Amino acid sequence: MSVSPTYRPDPRFAQLGTEFGETVAAAEFPKTELRLRHNRAASEVGLDTLTDEEWISHFGRFAPLPGQPEPIAMAYHGHQFRVYNPQIGDGRGFLAAQMRDTDGRLMDLGTKGSGITPFSRHADGRLTLKGGMREALAAAMLESLGVPTCRILSLVETGEELERGDEPSPTRSAVMVRLSHSHIRFGTFQRAAYYSRRDELTELVEHARANYYPHLIEGDAAGFLHEVVQAQAKLCARWVAAGFVHGVLNTDNLNVTGESFDYGPWRFLPHYEPGFTAAYFDHDGLYAFARQPEAVFWNLTQLAGCLKLIADSEGLVASLNGFGPAYIRELRAAFVMRLGVKSVGEAADQRLMDCTLALLREKGEELRWEPLFFDWFGGFSSSARALGGPRGKCYQGEAFDAFRYALMEHEPDNPERLEHPMFRKAEPEEMLIDEVEAIWDAIAERDDWQPLNDKLARLEAARQAWGF
Repeated sequence: MSVSPTYRPDPRFAQLGTEFGETVAAAEFPKTELRLRHNRAASEVGLDTLTDEEWISHFGRFAPLPGQPEPIAMAYHGHQFRVYNPQIGDGRGFLAAQMRDTDGRLMDLGTKGSGITPFSRHADGRLTLKGGMREALAAAMLESLGVPTCRILSLVETGEELERGDEPSPTRSAVMVRLSHSHIRFGTFQRAAYYSRRDELTELVEHARANYYPHLIEGDAAGFLHEVVQAQAKLCARWVAAGFVHGVLNTDNLNVTGESFDYGPWRFLPHYEPGFTAAYFDHDGLYAFARQPEAVFWNLTQLAGCLKLIADSEGLVASLNGFGPAYIRELRAAFVMRLGVKSVGEAADQRLMDCTLALLREKGEELRWEPLFFDWFGGFSSSARALGGPRGKCYQGEAFDAFRYALMEHEPDNPERLEHPMFRKAEPEEMLIDEVEAIWDAIAERDDWQPLNDKLARLEAARQAWGF
């Protein structure tokens, strides 16, 4: 077997030239042991027919896929915790391939842990096995909740012992491949602007427009920014509705298509806590849960600042000013979606969102974030299930009464989803840190991959149950 007839290579980024990245070769690893392959995602780009041996050849040893150029370590700069850093770029990964998916979208295969590149500086270019496992869990959980995200296509253990300062060392190593709509970051534009390369900015905007927003006219930088603003507003709103904290919202971690990727110290909220942070080094809470919209908007202003070199400020400012209204609109829609009900208009949807947050705020640690949406999915038709479940005693008091009345204004959306076996369980699928650590402990201590495989299978069932 090899690639399927639906595989359609389309390596567009290589056409931009050497100013935007450098060709590299993957490291040679002591071993290549397949630990994860995402067949459903692979089927979308015609790679599901690969045998395991072929899979390891392409995604562990990086033999080129048909019709693909040499891997490219992408060049970019970025603000890291709002400090500009011109010395980043793909330091432990590269763009391995581009192809069309079944919907005709241009898709990337990007690596992490594939070895040293010209942008590695003094790093080893490697990924810990635990880091790869955590990325697979984050992406699977977010996809199950309807959040735009990359998918972790492959995880291969590579047999090296790595030293890391933030986890017990030596630790096991891996190479990961993600499937994403784009790896063009805000920082890609920042690099061109840093060197005052108006020609490169123009070329990059046209590349992104043509491949991701082809409905725009050529040269419409303000229109391009508008599309990116709208995509990021939707992404951020869905993070918040999912109770997700990205952890490191630097400009090199946001891309032009509005998909989340490059998961580092992420967390999901155990309960409502606006100041909850994911990164132990985020001492000032810059990227705390409730500050994520602020962080995304700040990053968008940096992108707009780059585009000022090739576009009028007036149009760029108008595009930026659309973030606030778009975010609120998308946040209302995300809460309505998460509760499995139909929108009935801006006022009622806003009331439902406000009452949901008020209930979570009032109950604090007594009511975890994810179970509320699980209990009341499908609206008031789930009242017997919710009130008779393990959190029934939480659902009383003034805040709950307001939530119940707001929920009653909304009809269930596709109520047949409640027939899924997941809703006969007492608890939803969550992704709290204790479970993540327990899954890793099974791997680290006993080389037991069953807890990870079981969790990923349950998240796939949850995705189907939620309807995504």
